[in-house]
Amino acid sequence: MFLTITTTGTPERPATDLGFLLHKHPEKSQAFSTSYGKAHVLYPEAETERCTAALLLEVDAVALVRQGKGKGRGGAPDAALAQYVNDRPYAASSLLAVALSSVFSSAMRGVCNARPGLPAQARPLRIEVPSLPARGGAALVQRLFEPLGWAVTAEPVPLDVRFPEWGDSRYVRLVLESEALTLAEALRHLYVLLPVLDDAKHYWVASDEVDKLLRAGEGWLPDHPEQKVITSRYLSRRWSLTREAMERLELVRLAEADDSEVEDIDNAVEAEGETEEKPTPLAVQRRDAIITALKASGAARVLDLGCGQGQLVQALLKDPAFTEIVGVDVSMRALTIAGRRLKLDRMGERQASRVKLFQSSLAYTDNRLKGYDAAVLSEVIEHLDLPRLPALEYAVFGAARPRTVLVTTPNVEYNVRWESLPAGHVRHGDHRFEWTREEFRAWAEAVAERHGYGVEFVPVGPDDPEVGPPTQMAVFEMGKAEMSTAETGAGAEKNDVNVKEAKVA
Repeated sequence: MFLTITTTGTPERPATDLGFLLHKHPEKSQAFSTSYGKAHVLYPEAETERCTAALLLEVDAVALVRQGKGKGRGGAPDAALAQYVNDRPYAASSLLAVALSSVFSSAMRGVCNARPGLPAQARPLRIEVPSLPARGGAALVQRLFEPLGWAVTAEPVPLDVRFPEWGDSRYVRLVLESEALTLAEALRHLYVLLPVLDDAKHYWVASDEVDKLLRAGEGWLPDHPEQKVITSRYLSRRWSLTREAMERLELVRLAEADDSEVEDIDNAVEAEGETEEKPTPLAVQRRDAIITALKASGAARVLDLGCGQGQLVQALLKDPAFTEIVGVDVSMRALTIAGRRLKLDRMGERQASRVKLFQSSLAYTDNRLKGYDAAVLSEVIEHLDLPRLPALEYAVFGAARPRTVLVTTPNVEYNVRWESLPAGHVRHGDHRFEWTREEFRAWAEAVAERHGYGVEFVPVGPDDPEVGPPTQMAVFEMGKAEMSTAETGAGAEKNDVNVKEAKVA
């Protein structure tokens, strides 16, 4: 296997800087032993104006067979004969990708202690791979590399030049050229995409391959138009690993769109461990109040927005009146725990058809949320910064528009009744705010007016005569007119009566 990396330069920025970047001296030829052969690094040319580094990999095909590589899942895609008759010593594949990461590991990480500022500089690059297997042809090669900023030349290699009527083989001669990429970026592209084009790996693909893919794909894979093809092929089409990688990539994309860290978004579950939350009596009362309101509305298809670890989804599944329950959360860690809580892998077919879990951010519209009877936001809004509430409001009430929406949130006035809660503190470290009953009522009524809903308020938990209930719930109904000023009579006094009546009901 053979690959060359060429760059050009000037007296001010000599091309021989390539030696610093690769950590291989241009005046030396070096050899590196691997478990499947020997890798050689040499420089066919090394001048100020032009410098080329070559990686030659001598593959010991017999050693690969003796080690049991190239067969079974994650190995060569052909039958047992392919262990002995194959292209492994000649065509670029996962063997060359592993050699790149091993021989040029520092360059791939963008590390250069001798010239610290050098790795971050974009430079003219020309990469040539004389023989590259491309399952999908030259068109796929272009779809993979062009979005990354490469000018791509992928010349198909004929099956036999003496018989052109036989057509082309699955191999191409690849030339990549760019003026805007760093060497580290180029090496990471090759590390991922060489085995993707070969659509096979010479070693067993385990769960740690997901981490390798995400490290090498940082900065480019989350937004790549062929992300699904790359992920599936890189992970040897192992469905469970592909799903995990796609979920983590989606989380990265959401974090980038929100200009925040992944850890800040994926925070629905405490980092110390994935233990199930012990429901408190108030949590039980809150779920009971939600289920009662949902049944009163006649809802059959329900969204649990911000479902966390799936306690409400689990409770709804116990009632056959709810024919479809969808749990939605931005945290994949929370969804994973919810799936375990619900025992989705062992659930019967009929029951499994009633429940779905998927990842989404409530700060953005999502067409998957449309068409449901009801949506629940249970202890969700207080986890958002106040400037983000209008985005959530539009996503739920403006875009998804379920017939019924239930919103519960803490009543900050009740906090003085918690003996264990220091004065001036919110109930959870991630709460961005906690509202009084008046503040919550004002927000809910304004949302209802803007989007054509009516709204009523129901206390959850013991209703203290001085500070109200610990949890307050708003029940929005589409098209139900709000009470007029004349109907409210004495205003707040009448509202208090309605609250008490709702509690009794």
